[in-house]
Amino acid sequence: MKIVNKIFNWYFGRNALPYWCIILFDLAACFFGGLFVMWLRHPASEMMAHWSTLLHTFLIFALFNLIGFRAFHTYSGILRYSQFIDLLKVMYAQTLSLVLALAFNFAVCYYALESTFYAITGRMTLVVYIGTLPLLCMSRILIKLLYESALVSKSAKSTLIYGTREGAIALTNNARNNKPVQFLIEGYISDDDKDMRTRLMSKRIYSAHNNLPAVIRNKQIKAVLISPLKHDDFVNNKQLQDLLINAGVKIYITQNAREWNKHKDSKGNVQVREVSIEDLLPRDEIQVDMESVGALLSGKKVLITGSAGSIGSEMVRQIAVYKPAEMMLIDQAETPQHDIRLMMKNKYPDLVAHTVVTSICKEDRMEEIFNQFRPDYVFHAAAYKHVPMMEDNPSESVQNNVWGTKVIADLSVKYGVKKFVMISTDKAVNPTNVMGCSKRICEIYVQSLDKAIKDGKIKGVTQFVTTRFGNVLGSNGSVIPLFRKQLAAGGPLTVTHPKIIRYFMLIPEACKLVLEAGTHGKGGEIFVFDMGEPVRIADLAQRMIKLSGATNVEIKYTGLREGEKLYEEVLNENENTLPSFHPKIRIAMVRNYEYDEAERELEELRDIAARYNDMDTVRKMKQIVPEYVSKHSRYEVLDEQNQK
Repeated sequence: MKIVNKIFNWYFGRNALPYWCIILFDLAACFFGGLFVMWLRHPASEMMAHWSTLLHTFLIFALFNLIGFRAFHTYSGILRYSQFIDLLKVMYAQTLSLVLALAFNFAVCYYALESTFYAITGRMTLVVYIGTLPLLCMSRILIKLLYESALVSKSAKSTLIYGTREGAIALTNNARNNKPVQFLIEGYISDDDKDMRTRLMSKRIYSAHNNLPAVIRNKQIKAVLISPLKHDDFVNNKQLQDLLINAGVKIYITQNAREWNKHKDSKGNVQVREVSIEDLLPRDEIQVDMESVGALLSGKKVLITGSAGSIGSEMVRQIAVYKPAEMMLIDQAETPQHDIRLMMKNKYPDLVAHTVVTSICKEDRMEEIFNQFRPDYVFHAAAYKHVPMMEDNPSESVQNNVWGTKVIADLSVKYGVKKFVMISTDKAVNPTNVMGCSKRICEIYVQSLDKAIKDGKIKGVTQFVTTRFGNVLGSNGSVIPLFRKQLAAGGPLTVTHPKIIRYFMLIPEACKLVLEAGTHGKGGEIFVFDMGEPVRIADLAQRMIKLSGATNVEIKYTGLREGEKLYEEVLNENENTLPSFHPKIRIAMVRNYEYDEAERELEELRDIAARYNDMDTVRKMKQIVPEYVSKHSRYEVLDEQNQK
């Protein structure tokens, strides 16, 4: 056995055999295969009696084989990687050689050359070539099978593929061709029970609805690969997800069908990665007309606040693709901002991008930036957003979120910005915490400013657009990265309440909607994004535990935090919505505020916040936003006083 392993390691450790070795191997196979077929038809004594003429004939046949091999380049491939096309080349080569051999036999008989060559009948010649063809093909198949079995990883997993069409075939070929082999394909999963009576690539097809757990258990399945053509079906099939997760198999996912068709190479290769919890959250794919967005931003000057944050940094990446004239990137977080600086230098070296470390609250510094840069578009993503932190620091929330927004908005009007796009949050609807209320006050101010411009009360051209959406997956401080850290530490996973639910959206999807809403809005709108189905956080935690394979990690309920509510609304109960240019974006119909009133209230709020008295600051916020009712917070006492 050791000798066999050494031979395998020697042969399969080489890049490929030289072409002349393949030619000699094929010639030998044809020669001895032909002799074997002749021996089956003629007695050995007769063959020995004519061994000289028989040898001459087979040498001529070998010449014909060489011509066929050369014509179809049967020796140019690597035997261990043989495909169906390689077997076809062998068949074509043998067919050409057969035609030449038949012509040669006719010449032998016609010119009476039996003394020099053995006269083989046309039927026997056909049998010889048909008999040697399987030998040539089977040798290639055998070498391929030996190579594949020799390079199967010890950790290779017995695997099923969800899907039965082109994507599943591409996955199968990938699994077999990738070395070392990591997935041993044992069958396929289909949503159509009729497929159970058929096979695909010699493997059985199993129903996704009947006895799949038993199949996984009996065949000891350790992994399931999701076909590109079944990507979207799987993402929205919670029942199948739960079945596979509960069965303890590893799930590997690919691009969806659209991305696969767009990026696949000539071999149809599929990029496979282990599934993440983000992949399993139900949502419809969002289509955005990014070309029209790019046409508006191309060649323009774009300023982005909060450029180092989760949303801001993705905005930077998406806008940079469309080659704006210049970009001004502002954030007060030095290290993340430095990362953005390096990213822009490496990925977009020809794009002029200024990275500034400063606070949007510094009016003199912002004035200088606007005066020098003169932006066409402003995307305002800078904000303090952590609910518990802002409950403890309401004055900072006012100074950064509210006053910082006013500074940027006023300068946008002063320096002729075409459009100002503010990123808000669903926590601004019926706010129960300081952070949500601060963002609602921002909405009030920019809307009133837009209205004042349209009414001619303020001279300016700026259109103010607000976008409102919920949690984005993987953002800094969000629940999924927190759960991952807790899992890595061995648990427990902390959830505030068993019934708490949240809406989620991918960061790239959210930013695309922001760009489309911002560039298409006419000013004064609050655009509300369709966030899909809400997710119960306890279910999310449970699924992450099962996906990790952990068996001893618990979920610990810690109680609602200050200012936190069980569910986030996207619209105020007194608000209605209107359709927009995109099915995933609606326009909120909200109360309009007069600019003079809004500005006066903001200035009073800033003066109060500057004294750093938390109760006084929050009291004023509640006066500006009457629907702000605190939950699980020390500020509930203020609501009780208002009721009295």
